[in-house]
Amino acid sequence: MSPIHISIVGVGKIVRDQHLPAIAKNSDYTLIAAASRHGVVDGIDNFKSIEAMLEAVPAIDAVSLCMPPQFRYAAARTALEAGKHVFLEKPPGATLSEVADLQALADKKGLSLFASWHSRYAPAVEAAKAFLASTKINDVKVIWKEDVRHWHPNQDWIWAAGGLGVFDPGINALSIVTHILPNPLFITSATLEFPENRDAPIAASIVFSDANNLPVSAEFDWRQTGHQSWDIVAETDAGMMVLSEGGAKLSIDGKLVHDEPEQEYPALYARFAEIVKAKKSDVDLAPLRHVADAFMLGRRKFVDAFFD
Repeated sequence: MSPIHISIVGVGKIVRDQHLPAIAKNSDYTLIAAASRHGVVDGIDNFKSIEAMLEAVPAIDAVSLCMPPQFRYAAARTALEAGKHVFLEKPPGATLSEVADLQALADKKGLSLFASWHSRYAPAVEAAKAFLASTKINDVKVIWKEDVRHWHPNQDWIWAAGGLGVFDPGINALSIVTHILPNPLFITSATLEFPENRDAPIAASIVFSDANNLPVSAEFDWRQTGHQSWDIVAETDAGMMVLSEGGAKLSIDGKLVHDEPEQEYPALYARFAEIVKAKKSDVDLAPLRHVADAFMLGRRKFVDAFFD
């Protein structure tokens, strides 16, 4: 099969740090165009809009959409209507209904739609899933705390309605938890902390359970300074499991059993090539559904204004 002619829409930090290197190293792809209001990619044709790009470069097979989620639906629908496969950065959309509509359109047209969850491809995640499947789980705690000023400086879109706020990183934790636990979870209570000057939360405390009453809790916070925490801790009959550094390391009873270099985005693009070749989609909405449930069920608590 000839390489997939892929294009990028939305050229920002995540594209330069992750998408472009992953595409460049994968022989399944040839990057032939980009569209962005502000950024450009050297060595290929660049456009200000996806519409202009698709009209000028009909050879495009697939589009990777990396703009903020509030603007992703319209771009994805434009690409699908033009007969292009679509890769959605996380979260796949601003609402569940948007993504469901995109999936229906992709199915109708026989195209591939990929809701990418990069943290699921962290190197120790599958090992954690296998360990939890081998024992009885008694309790799970998720601690996902980072400094928004470091990771998202001057990015106002994340504080707007639909930008998800602290759930922008928190959904990474949810993507792992919904993958490694053996049974589906549901939220029983939540508290969302909103700065007085923002439309999205800066912190969240969530309690989950499953059909077997497994206690699961999550603490998300964007005000962390110093060490950043991306940990999932499970008390089990076989000992304490700690999946740390966003899924990069796995320890059992204090012994490090899995530690490999991060290869999340290369794995994502390998998966996208796989589903494009198979002419199927991969759209798991469980992480986004939990975010929606938190907003629906959660109690709002207002805190002091936040300035980055």
